[in-house]
Amino acid sequence: MSIYEDEKFQGKIGKTIDDSISWWPLAEESSEKKPNVVVILLDDLGFSQLGCYGSSISTPAIDRLASEGLRYNNFHTTAICSPTRAALLTGRNPHSVGVSFVSEYDSGFPHSRGKVRKDSALLSEVLVDRGYNTFAVGKWHLAPGKEQTNSGPFDNWPLGRGFEKFYGFLPGATNQWNPDLVEDNHRIRQPKPAEEGYHITEDLTDRAITYIKNQTSESPNKPFFLYLAYGAPHAPHHAPEEFIAKYKGKFDKGWDVIREEWFTNQKKLGLVPQDAVLPERNPDIKAWDDLSAEEKRLYARLQEAFAGFLEHTDYHIGRFISFLEEINRLEDTLVILLSDNGACAMGGEEGTVNSWHGGGESLEAKLARLNEIGGPKANNHYPKGWAYAGNTPLKWYKSYVHEGGIRDPLIIRYPKKIKDPGTVRTQYHHVTDIVPTVLELLDLDMPNYLKGIKQQPVHGTSMLYTFEKNDKTRKTTQYYEMIGNRGIWHNGWKAVSAHTPNGDFEHDEWELYHTDTDFTETNNLAEIYPEKLEELIELWWKEAENYGVFPLDGRTLDKKLAGLKKVKTTEVEPSFKVFYPSLAPFHGSVAPDLRNKDFDITAEVRITDDTEGVILAHGENSGGISIFIQGGKLHFYYNHKNIDKYLVRSDKRLLSGEHHLKIRHHKRKDDQGMIRLYANDELIGEGIIGHIHDLGFFNGLYHVGYNELSYITPYYKEPFSLGDQLKKLKIITGSYEKDLQEVIEKELAIE
Repeated sequence: MSIYEDEKFQGKIGKTIDDSISWWPLAEESSEKKPNVVVILLDDLGFSQLGCYGSSISTPAIDRLASEGLRYNNFHTTAICSPTRAALLTGRNPHSVGVSFVSEYDSGFPHSRGKVRKDSALLSEVLVDRGYNTFAVGKWHLAPGKEQTNSGPFDNWPLGRGFEKFYGFLPGATNQWNPDLVEDNHRIRQPKPAEEGYHITEDLTDRAITYIKNQTSESPNKPFFLYLAYGAPHAPHHAPEEFIAKYKGKFDKGWDVIREEWFTNQKKLGLVPQDAVLPERNPDIKAWDDLSAEEKRLYARLQEAFAGFLEHTDYHIGRFISFLEEINRLEDTLVILLSDNGACAMGGEEGTVNSWHGGGESLEAKLARLNEIGGPKANNHYPKGWAYAGNTPLKWYKSYVHEGGIRDPLIIRYPKKIKDPGTVRTQYHHVTDIVPTVLELLDLDMPNYLKGIKQQPVHGTSMLYTFEKNDKTRKTTQYYEMIGNRGIWHNGWKAVSAHTPNGDFEHDEWELYHTDTDFTETNNLAEIYPEKLEELIELWWKEAENYGVFPLDGRTLDKKLAGLKKVKTTEVEPSFKVFYPSLAPFHGSVAPDLRNKDFDITAEVRITDDTEGVILAHGENSGGISIFIQGGKLHFYYNHKNIDKYLVRSDKRLLSGEHHLKIRHHKRKDDQGMIRLYANDELIGEGIIGHIHDLGFFNGLYHVGYNELSYITPYYKEPFSLGDQLKKLKIITGSYEKDLQEVIEKELAIE
C-alpha cells in the first residue's frame, strides 16, 4: 500500500519525475459563502444598564445593534464569569466541561478544574477546522491560575483551543490602565503608558480591527470568527475623565429613584411586561435617603465612573462596528452581544477606591481620593446599591441564581435572517444555546471526534428559530448551580434557593415562581404549590447528576482555599527561588509568599555613580512592594492597600563596584516586622513595617529589574530599569538559619 493512499492521490507516482503525473486537489468550494461570526462579551453588565435595556447611560453603538437586530429579555447565563465563558464557547453546561467556578480554582474534582475538558470542543476549534480564521481578543479566564505563568503549559490558552491569534489578558480582571497584557503565548509590555492615553478597551478594539483588516486584505473571501471579550464594565471602573465628567450630578438622586426610572423606561421599551411588579429593595441595601451627605457624594461619584466606563466601551464598540461597515463586511456578519452575568455587588455596602484589597478604607480616606476615582491611581468599585439598580427590575446580583444573577442582555444582529429588527424576543434561553445557534446558521454540526477525542454532545438548544418570529420557546429545562446557590427552570416554572455560605444544604429554603406570569420573581408560590416545588427540586437533583454538578460546594472562598492547601503559618517550610531580569513581566503567582515569614532577598548588582532603578517590584497602586536604588541608596517600600505606606532607606550611599544587596525581614509580634538592609553583609539601614500578614500577596505583575505600569510608589516613574546592572535575585523565605542550608544547596543545582 502506498504511504500516500490516505490522501486519495489521483496522479501517478513513478520512479522519477519523468514517469510520474502530478495532481493537486481542488479547493472545496461552498455554494454559499459562510457568514462571519462576532461575539462581543461584556463583563458584569446588569440587565438594565444598557440604554436600550432601560438605563440613562448613553450606549448609542449598542443601541444601534439592538435597533438593527433583536433584543432578548429572557436570556440567561451561569451567574459568574468563567462558567459562562465555558458554556458560551462550548454549548455545554459548565460543570460538564470542568468549569463550575472561576478558572483560578481547582477543587480537586472533575467539575471544577478551571479549564475546559478536551472532550468539549470550543466553537473556535470547530470553525478553524472548517476554514475560518479565528481571533480571540480580550479577557480569557479559561486557563487555571497555575497555568497562567510565562512557562505555561499553553494548551488551555486561546492558541491551544482553536484560536489563531490572541491579544488580551488571562485572569478574571485586570487594571484597565495598566493591564496584565498577553499576545498569543507570551506576556508583553503595553504599547504606551496611561499618562499618554493608553486604555485597554481602546487597545483591544484596535487589535480586533487590525486582525480583520489584515485578514480581509489577504483573504477577503475567507470567513472569520472574532471573540471580542472586553474587560469592561468589570471593576475596576476605569475611564478617561471626559467620559466620567458627562455624568456629573446625574446619579445624585440615588439608586432608589434611578431604579424606578429605569423600570419605567423598560416598560416603555417593551422589555418587561406592563403588569410586572418592581420588587422591594434587596434587604442588604440601605435606602438612599438614609445615607449621609458625604456617603451620597462618594457613591454618586463611583456610579459616575461606572457610567463613563460603560459609555467609553460603547464608543469603541461603535468604532469596531463602523470599521466592519467601512470594509463592507458588516452585512455578512452575525453579531452577538451579551453579558456574562448580572451586575456585581463585590464593591460591598460602601464601595471601594481600592477594590483589589478592599476593607480598611475609611469614608474620609475614600473622599480624599474622590478625584482619582476612575483614573490610573484608583481601583474603584461602586457599592452594591448600584448593582441592585443595574439589575432592575430583578432581585440579587452576580453569583446568585435568582434572576438578578443570571438574566442578562442579549442582542443579535443578522439582517439576512432577522425580518423584524428592533423588536424584543421573549423566549427562555441560556448561554449554552449560542453555539448550537451559530452551528445551525452555518449549517455545521459539532464533530463526534476532535483530535482523536470523542466529544460530549452539545447541551444547548438552537435559537435560530427566534430570528424569524417571537414564537413559543423550544427550550424546556435548564438547571443552575453557583457556589451552592441552586435553581431550575422547567416549562415556565422556576425553583430557586440561595445557599447560606458554609451552611448545610438540607436547610436551604427553596422558593417557587411561575416565571411565565411573574417576570421579577415577586410572588413566591412555594406554600401554595408544594407539590410543584417538590417536583422541580427532584428534577434539579436529576439534572445535577446528569451534568456533573456534584459534589456541591457552598464554601466561601477562604474555606475553599483552606481546603486546597493547609499550611501552618507558625511552621513555614523554607523555600528558595532565583529570578533573572526579564524584558517581560512575570505572572504574580510566581512571586514568593512573604506573608508572616522571615525572608532574605539578595540581589547581585553592579553599582556605578549614577546607578538607579528597580531590583524587584510586585503589585500596583492597590498594594505592593518595591526594592530600588535611588540617589545612591537602597530602598524598601511597602504600600499596604494604598492606606499605610512604609519606607526603609539605607543610611549610606552605595559605593561603585559589585555588590550583594540584601533585604532581611524578621517577623515580630502584633503583625509587625523588622526590615534590615545590607550591602556586602554590612548593615546600612533598618526600620519597622506593619501589616506583614499581607506582605507579598498582591494583585498585579511581578517585575525583576524594572517596574513598568505601576503606582506602587511615588518615588520614581516607571519603568525605572536597572538594565544589565542587575545580574540575578535570590529569595529565601521561611528561615535563614542553618536548617535552610540543605535546601539552598539543593536548589543551587538548578542554576
